Amino acid sequence: MERNTYIDNVDVDKALKEYMGELHILGEVEELALDKALGRITWEAIYAKVSSPSYNASAMDGIAVTSRETDGANESNPLTLLEGEDFAYVNTGNPIKEPYDSVIMIEDVLQMEEGKVKILRPAYPYQHVRQIGEDIVATEMILPSRHKIRPMDIGALISGGIEKVKVHKSPRIGIIPTGSEIVEDISQVREGTIIDSNSHVFKGLVESLGGTPKRYPPMEDDYHKLKQLLMQAVGENDMIIVNAGSAAGTKDFTVNLIQELGRVVVHGVAMKPGKPTILGIIEGKPVIGIPGYPVSAFMVFDVFAKPLILKFLGDQGEIYETTEAFLSRRMVSSLKNKEMVRMTLGMVKDKLIATPLSGGAGVSMSLVKADGLGVIPRNVEGYEAGDSINVELLKPISSIRDKLLSIGSHDLVMDVVSDMMRLASSHVGSMGGILSLRRDECHLAPIHLLDMETGEYNISYVKKYFTGRRMALIKGIQRSQGFIVQKGNPHEINGCRDLTREDVVFANRQRGAGTRVLLDYHLKMENVNPEEIRGYQREFTTHMAVAAAVKNKTATTGLGVYSAAKAMDLDFIPLANEDYDFLVQGDSLEMEQMQEFIGIIKSVEFKDRVTDLGGYGFEGTGEIIWIG
Repeated sequence: MERNTYIDNVDVDKALKEYMGELHILGEVEELALDKALGRITWEAIYAKVSSPSYNASAMDGIAVTSRETDGANESNPLTLLEGEDFAYVNTGNPIKEPYDSVIMIEDVLQMEEGKVKILRPAYPYQHVRQIGEDIVATEMILPSRHKIRPMDIGALISGGIEKVKVHKSPRIGIIPTGSEIVEDISQVREGTIIDSNSHVFKGLVESLGGTPKRYPPMEDDYHKLKQLLMQAVGENDMIIVNAGSAAGTKDFTVNLIQELGRVVVHGVAMKPGKPTILGIIEGKPVIGIPGYPVSAFMVFDVFAKPLILKFLGDQGEIYETTEAFLSRRMVSSLKNKEMVRMTLGMVKDKLIATPLSGGAGVSMSLVKADGLGVIPRNVEGYEAGDSINVELLKPISSIRDKLLSIGSHDLVMDVVSDMMRLASSHVGSMGGILSLRRDECHLAPIHLLDMETGEYNISYVKKYFTGRRMALIKGIQRSQGFIVQKGNPHEINGCRDLTREDVVFANRQRGAGTRVLLDYHLKMENVNPEEIRGYQREFTTHMAVAAAVKNKTATTGLGVYSAAKAMDLDFIPLANEDYDFLVQGDSLEMEQMQEFIGIIKSVEFKDRVTDLGGYGFEGTGEIIWIG
């Protein structure tokens, strides 16, 4: 056998790109029960079939009351309540059923003789009540496609009524150790022999990535035997790794075998260690020849084999660590305990920004959405915005670094975008997004702020808060806002004046939200006093949460977008059309992720998916308006 010679010394990135271009790895789909899905990669977005919790539950130990019957209670005029008539004792998690609609904490109740209590302040509707859908709302996206399923994701899927999931099928990876000097067992080690360890390392690496390894016994340096084994492995696997035999020795057969059975794309890369790497294809399947030295073997696997396995899986790998991040808003601690706060993370101007996620101990979706856990040590009062905090990562830092970080107004279209690219989206309202962007804590702020004087959307706010700075408004979508009501509109909600009726309980958005600004604008125009609206002080952070409150009859109506009403099979009374745009700093438009974002919102796929949600328009979507 003639000695091999290198004809290549290809740049590593160029070699990998060329190899990927020659392969056509699409992956396959399979459906699994949830108990088999841990660690697998979702094939498509998964949407909740049911809401969680599925009943209105007490969030506190205390007494369940009818809020309307507590009106007028104050310290100078305490209200006496009778057990069984005016209230019932409840513990955390107990169902709250009619006629009760509110809970007063036991600490705020004055005990009298048996069966009687006094209260010093009134309760408002659904105070201290975990409402149906507080954690998960039926039809909302639980997991996006290409997401590696973690233990907390399993819990959220179960809570959302999911029994089976479609995942990327685990690729079968054949591993062939070669060399007459290679032995299988420690007892066989003699002078001139080497125990096989590399193939076991490859096996562990394949398993850790989500592949299914098939390790073959070491094969001696026999051309014909190795050829038969390689042909067998090609038939049994999706990808093959041949360890050793890739160099230029007289018994290094791998390159010639690949050339005979298929073709060699690259032999020899500009990498040290790892130069004699072989990238080949047999019957359309990748076959990689990896050098035998352990360090070279590991390095080549990591650079060339790992990306291929992850491509089969639709994933991009994971590296977990603890790192420092900077808070986008203030956090308060109880002082008593070490606290682990769920965070979304994103890299903005070389700083890792952490935004705390809202949600109590029962909200499993906050774990699903979290990129990491911020650690507040015991006896620390908390942190101010801009302070550094240690974060234990729940996702790979590489994926966090490459993500576009969005902080601002909520809309269902952000779920669509996050399924099409790496996007971390935190919902703090339009004003919260503007302030975060001004502090360089995000890349992009979705906003829909109505100027109460001019009736214009967004531009006046940008001029006010970014004086002297070059800003860009990426035109987003037009959407219909209105009153979300029960099917058939049984309470006959037709406008803002109906909100003051005694039989109406309103679900409001949080202060700073564009929807709240829109409501206040119309209340002012129609001379409606907000204090006359039952539930005006009750705040929700998303349109879907408002819709869930109406669906589950904990609210009569709420202001939100048509798509949320449609998703929950509710009726909708239009109030106004508005512009939902994306504010960015001018120099951010050059970011690769920002260009990807603009490309997505201009795409036919995005528009088709958003059109299916209902209530949206696309005039000028993706156009840039320069301000300042």
